[in-house]
Amino acid sequence: MTAPHPRLSINQATIKHADLRTALDVTRAAGVEAVGLWREPVNAVGLDTAAAMLADSGLRFTTHCRGGFFTVPEGAARRASIDENRRAIDETAALAAAGAEGSTAVLVLVAGGLPEGSRDIAGARARVRDALGELAPHAEAAGVTLAIEPLHPMYATDRCVVSTLGLALDLAADFSPHVVGAAVDTFHIFWDPDVLAQIARAGREGRIATYQVCDWKTPLPADVLLSRHYPGEGVIDLRTLTEAVVATGYDRDIEVEIFHADIWADDPAAVVRRTAETFGASIAPHLAPALAHPA
Repeated sequence: MTAPHPRLSINQATIKHADLRTALDVTRAAGVEAVGLWREPVNAVGLDTAAAMLADSGLRFTTHCRGGFFTVPEGAARRASIDENRRAIDETAALAAAGAEGSTAVLVLVAGGLPEGSRDIAGARARVRDALGELAPHAEAAGVTLAIEPLHPMYATDRCVVSTLGLALDLAADFSPHVVGAAVDTFHIFWDPDVLAQIARAGREGRIATYQVCDWKTPLPADVLLSRHYPGEGVIDLRTLTEAVVATGYDRDIEVEIFHADIWADDPAAVVRRTAETFGASIAPHLAPALAHPA
């Protein structure tokens, strides 16, 4: 097997059923140098233990997933959500400090869908902006970048009222780029006719906090959340999107994040190896040689 590309990061969702120790071990054993973590496996062992495990692995830390889900109106549920996001910010800072040199303190935010019984998507989006305003000072003090992740419109009502990269950038515009940026995820934005212009805009504004890749293939399963595929095994023009991101000067790690029942059921070590192979074939050729290693 060819050595994995040095900028590949395994997002832990790709091997969802592996516990944290297993996820770190199989990633490192495959020669991959970086990992993105999820809050649930981290909290299952405790933050201090997770940070120590990450430090022992020698892996770079790329993102923490996820914060967000703050579209509900003011009240107890919203206050609890804001407090939970502050805890997620603190976790992100601690894990970034524990990761190897080149780690990035990025907390991915999934905004949340329409509150139950509501048809007011504009109001929900306004509450996302308000939540960012509350969380930005805490994130800045912790050295964490909040990465707004636009999700495909099919998730607009139940998961994320932010459906385009342009909208994510509009929401981020009032904040410093090192505090609020955007997650550029091929699965969610490839369909957008304005996507290349928005990637260029994100680059000009310094707001690409993370670049995540996977593929889209039809027919979709009954649970459309589990419809992601290995890079290069679907219909997304990964070359054009990757070249657009590279053209902005983005030179950090690139995560592969896959939600797919069959992939989750496979052996985690085999999944990581397959991920490295497909990344090498579909993403790596479009990365400029000068950017082969993270800054």
